[in-house]
Amino acid sequence: MSDLTFKAQELDAGDELACVRSRFVLDDVVYLDGNSLGALPAAVPGRVEDVVRRQWGSLRIRSWDESGWWTAPERIGDRIAPLVGAAAGQIVVGDSTSVNVFKALVGAVRLAGGPESGRDEVIVDATTFPTDGYIAESAARMAGCTLRAVTPAEVPGVLSDRTAAVLLNHVDYRTGRLHDLPGLTAAVHAVGAIAVWDLCHSAGALPVGLDAHGVDLAVGCTYKYLNGGPGSPAYLYVRRELQDRFDSPLPGWTSHADPFGMSPSYAPAEGALRGRVGTPDILSMLALEAALEVWDGVSVDAVRAKSLALTDFFLECVASYVGEGRVACVTPLAHGERGSQVALRCEDAGEVMKRLIERGVVGDFRHPDVLRFGFTPLYVGFADVERAARVLGETLVR
Repeated sequence: MSDLTFKAQELDAGDELACVRSRFVLDDVVYLDGNSLGALPAAVPGRVEDVVRRQWGSLRIRSWDESGWWTAPERIGDRIAPLVGAAAGQIVVGDSTSVNVFKALVGAVRLAGGPESGRDEVIVDATTFPTDGYIAESAARMAGCTLRAVTPAEVPGVLSDRTAAVLLNHVDYRTGRLHDLPGLTAAVHAVGAIAVWDLCHSAGALPVGLDAHGVDLAVGCTYKYLNGGPGSPAYLYVRRELQDRFDSPLPGWTSHADPFGMSPSYAPAEGALRGRVGTPDILSMLALEAALEVWDGVSVDAVRAKSLALTDFFLECVASYVGEGRVACVTPLAHGERGSQVALRCEDAGEVMKRLIERGVVGDFRHPDVLRFGFTPLYVGFADVERAARVLGETLVR
């Protein structure tokens, strides 16, 4: 037994979250792609069967009331809220991340006063996931604003009294770099602009602190570290103090103050419900609700501590098992700048990842040369980490 194998066993023995692994459907594959699609929580299949067979099959239309379908978007939003540091009543679940980015960004420009007030510029993270950039460009154009793309580090230097809204990612999806949410939010507020954060790669992996840091609007998906399943609905956070002024660009019947009044004129509901649009996607939404039960009794701080320990140990194992010069880490080493993934630059990364998957180590590849490994502390153990690094080293000597 190698020293690292023994160390992995010791770390697993002392892992306070080790018992949570049994709440998932897993096999002997080392699954390090939870930052793209989380593993299946064991409670989900039975819950989905009940939703389909009993709630839909037997109760049918009655389930909107009797099974709580109508209130699911805000009920599940309240379940997500403590995972991102928000009090209840500020998150509504529904639609995709892309749709929620559009709602949040146009809503942010309107909250700031828009071009009529002289705020005619939207700033977007230049390193963002491409869709955020596409939507930011369209939203800015529709709102009569210009768009400026800069890196998060450059944001403080370009903010001005022309800035209406700033859209940033909490964690860079390629490199795993954790950006300074408190500091950047404060800088945005200092010029009177609105801060919008994309939490797709941080929610469920580390503390976010939306309320504590005064974030205005935030969006996120639920199929990564929240394990909601492929295509599970996203969410929109609207800070309580802004809710009575939040003007969604997509007013729908379910966000109407009197949704069943069928009035030809729109009057927005109170609170976070203003973020709703159309009929909730009940099957995937209630699967998500079941998936979130894995968080019962789990603190985000404990998850963060294990995440850093996992990524530290992975880097230690890579340094031991992988020949010098074969890979280069592009994820920051400093804990305060690291999310819950490790990205390694590697020659022929696409082919290397294929070979890793063939040997039971699943990560993913990002063009042109990045191997990306995501660490979900709820079900990834230290023995998994050691095995992944060892197989990577063996693969690279082929």
